[in-house]
Amino acid sequence: MQETRPFVPWEQMNDFMVDAFKGYGVPEEDAKICADVLLESDRRGIESHGCNRFKPIYIDRIVKGTLLPVTNIEILKETPTTVVMDAHDGMGMVASYRMMEKLIEKAKTYGMAGGAIRNSTHYGIAGYWTSMASKEGMVGITGTNARPSIAPTFGVENMLGTNPLTFSLPTDEEFPFCLDCATSIVQRGRIEYYAREGKDTPKGTVISENGEALTNSSEILKALVDGTAALAPLGGIGDELAGYKGYGYATVVEILSAALSGGEFMKALTGVGQDGKPQMYHLGHFFFVVDPEAFMGREEFKKIAGDICRALRASKKAPGESRIYTAGEKEYDVWLFRKDKGVPVGEGVQKDLITVRDALGLNYKFSFE
Repeated sequence: MQETRPFVPWEQMNDFMVDAFKGYGVPEEDAKICADVLLESDRRGIESHGCNRFKPIYIDRIVKGTLLPVTNIEILKETPTTVVMDAHDGMGMVASYRMMEKLIEKAKTYGMAGGAIRNSTHYGIAGYWTSMASKEGMVGITGTNARPSIAPTFGVENMLGTNPLTFSLPTDEEFPFCLDCATSIVQRGRIEYYAREGKDTPKGTVISENGEALTNSSEILKALVDGTAALAPLGGIGDELAGYKGYGYATVVEILSAALSGGEFMKALTGVGQDGKPQMYHLGHFFFVVDPEAFMGREEFKKIAGDICRALRASKKAPGESRIYTAGEKEYDVWLFRKDKGVPVGEGVQKDLITVRDALGLNYKFSFE
């Protein structure tokens, strides 16, 4: 695994982001949660949701007023096995952390638990929340809606968010089976990453309102905002390669995210009001936790899950291929490579870190300077 970008030590990056979040009004305990969620993305190699998004998605939105630094969580409804929260436009990562804490405890008692959050904001990588469950030997499931990006099959208008449907399943191995991916071919965060690195978006993943393929990442981001482009769902355009499956799963996530919480959906989530001015995003998330102990036991579940993953990896490989992976394995490999090195940061992220540091007058000196 080759890496030419400079590394910033994990501890330094964590401390810096905590101090920066605090500098913009996020309480210290909440800032620690937010920093850890972002760093977990980079630990797994999911750079589209890590430090890459620290300034443009979180700090800039706090400054713009479309994300509140203090998260006032309201419990709208609670039963022994369910919770519905209103995040009141605070930090989605903080509300989600509190939700998973509650659901894990409920599932330990009752075997299963589910929850939903409305009026929230971007909650980071979905796999962070499901992994909170798998670390306790439980199954975690989550999804979230987002700004409209995906066009329905046979359409060109961006209607649905990239809407990840995410699962973490505990195994008897050193890492869980963790499937964390968008219901589009490529997600908005990946295009943001391409734009920051000066790279094109792969052809065939984005269509214009005229049905043309778009590849210029910066232009795509603008077109997604003004509604003149849309992402293709998993499977691609039309139904020849079963794009209706990705479209269907994206819709499932949209319905569960909005309907379970009584929240907003699709075009109401653009972050832009009818007057063209920025407004709150009002996202919705849903979460489920299942305790295998209530079935045939956690250890039996983990052993069978591990056996299935090992059998898949040991199956016959395609010509020229040396390895078969199961979900979560590549991310674990990235962590093994990066754990003693730190967070690799490209030029775009370097500029963001320096801009935030200087704006707050924080006393940090980075290795890349």
